[in-house]
Amino acid sequence: MHAPKEPALAPVKSFAELDLPAQLVETMASLAVTEPFPIQAATLPNALAGRDVLGRGRTGSGKTLAFGLALLARTAGQQADPKRPLALILVPTRELAQQVTEALEPYAAALKLRMATVVGGLSIGRQVSSLRTGAEVVVATPGRLSDLVGRRDVHLERVKITVLDEADQMCDMGFMPQVTEILDQVHHAGQRMLFSATLDRNVDQLVRKYLKDPVSHSVDPQAGAVSTMDHHVLHIHAADKVSAATEIAARDNRVLMFLDTKHGVDQFVKHLRAMGVRAEGLHSGKSQPQRTRTLAQFKTGAVTVLVATNVAARGIHIDDLDLVVNVDPPADHKDYLHRGGRTARAGESGRVVTLVTPNQRRDMVRLLADARIRPTITQVRSGEAALTRITGAKAPSGVPLAGSAPTDAKGKPSGSDLAFRGIGTRPGRGKESRKTIEARQQAEARRAARVRRGV
Repeated sequence: MHAPKEPALAPVKSFAELDLPAQLVETMASLAVTEPFPIQAATLPNALAGRDVLGRGRTGSGKTLAFGLALLARTAGQQADPKRPLALILVPTRELAQQVTEALEPYAAALKLRMATVVGGLSIGRQVSSLRTGAEVVVATPGRLSDLVGRRDVHLERVKITVLDEADQMCDMGFMPQVTEILDQVHHAGQRMLFSATLDRNVDQLVRKYLKDPVSHSVDPQAGAVSTMDHHVLHIHAADKVSAATEIAARDNRVLMFLDTKHGVDQFVKHLRAMGVRAEGLHSGKSQPQRTRTLAQFKTGAVTVLVATNVAARGIHIDDLDLVVNVDPPADHKDYLHRGGRTARAGESGRVVTLVTPNQRRDMVRLLADARIRPTITQVRSGEAALTRITGAKAPSGVPLAGSAPTDAKGKPSGSDLAFRGIGTRPGRGKESRKTIEARQQAEARRAARVRRGV
C-alpha cells in the first residue's frame, strides 16, 4: 500500500508569515518585494519545508522567487567544495539563465552564497573557474552542464535542491536525455521543484519519475493572459504587411516583434534602420555577447524595437513592455502564449497583436482556440486610423540611421529586400522591385500623415 499523501501547507498572505532569514527580508524590502504573488504564496511554505513542488503557470507569474527564495534560504549557512555545488537551477535558454541569475544574485549575496552561471555560447574556461571557486548555487542550461559533467569539471552528488524551470520547453528543445542524466546524478534524497507552463507527456514523465509526493499549484496560463492582456488579430493583405509592420515599429514606445526565421529578422532590422527606426535583432545566430548587449539596449530604450525569433519567446523580462507583435504568426498555441508572456508581466497590462494574411486565417483560428483566447479581430491597412488606435502605429521618419542599410546614388536605402514569409511580396507576382517598395512606402507614409491630421 502507498503511504497517504502528506497534506500541503496552507498558502500565506504575506512574506512575514514565512520564517525567512533576516538578510533575505531586508533585501526584499530594499527591492520593494512586499506582497507575494499567488504562486509564491502557495508554494513557498511547502518549498521552505523541503517538500517537492510542482508549479504550473505562465512566465511572469512570479515563479523565480517562488523557487529562488526557498532554495537560497535552505542553502544559507552551507559552503560548497570546489566543483561540488549544493543547489542547481536548470533552465532551457541562455537568456533565462541570465535572467534567473540577475533576479537571485542580490539575495544570494545577502546570504553570502556564491552563484555560477553555466551556459553555451560563453567562455567555458571562465565558467569552470567559477565552479572551482566553490559556487554553492549553479544556474545552468542542460547541454553545457552535461558537457561539464562529462569533463569532470563539476560533480552533482552534493546537490540537494534541484529546480527545473520551464520544463516543457526543455523537453520541446530535445534536452530530455541531458535532463534525466543530470537528475540521476544529483543527491537521490534531495528536494526537487519543477515549474512548467504545460504538463504534457514528457513533463509528466519527469514528474512521475523524479518528484516524490509533490505539492501542486497551478496559475492557469490562459486565465492570467486573458485578465491582463488584450489580444488582437489584424487581418491584412500580404502586400501591405511590411508597411503595416514598419508603422507599428515606428510607434513612440518600445515593441517586441516576432518573426519565424533568422534571415527574416536580419532583413527586417535592416529595413527598419533604413527607415529611421532604432531596431536590433535577436536570434540564435548572434553570439551571446551580442545578444546580451542588444537586450541591455532594449531595456534602457536605446533600442526601441527588438525583432526576434522564438529565442526571445521565453526567459526575457522587460519592465513596462506593453506591446508584442507577431509579424509572423507562431506555429502553435504554446509559442503564442510564451511570446505574449513577454508583456503583461507580474500583473501589469499589455497587448498582443498578430498580423494575419488571408491564407493564414484558418490556422490562426485553430491556434487561438487551442490557447483558449478570444481576440478582437480587425481588418486593417497601413496608414489607417484603426492600426494607430490598436498599436500606436505612425509613419517612420524615413531618415536612415547611421550604420544602417546602404544607400544608392540618390541617397535612398537599397536594403529593402524583404522577401521573407510574405513580407514585401504580392501573391502571384513574386518579389516586388526595390523601386516599387519604396514608392509604395512613401505613398503610405503620406496617407498615414493625412489620417493623423484628420484630412
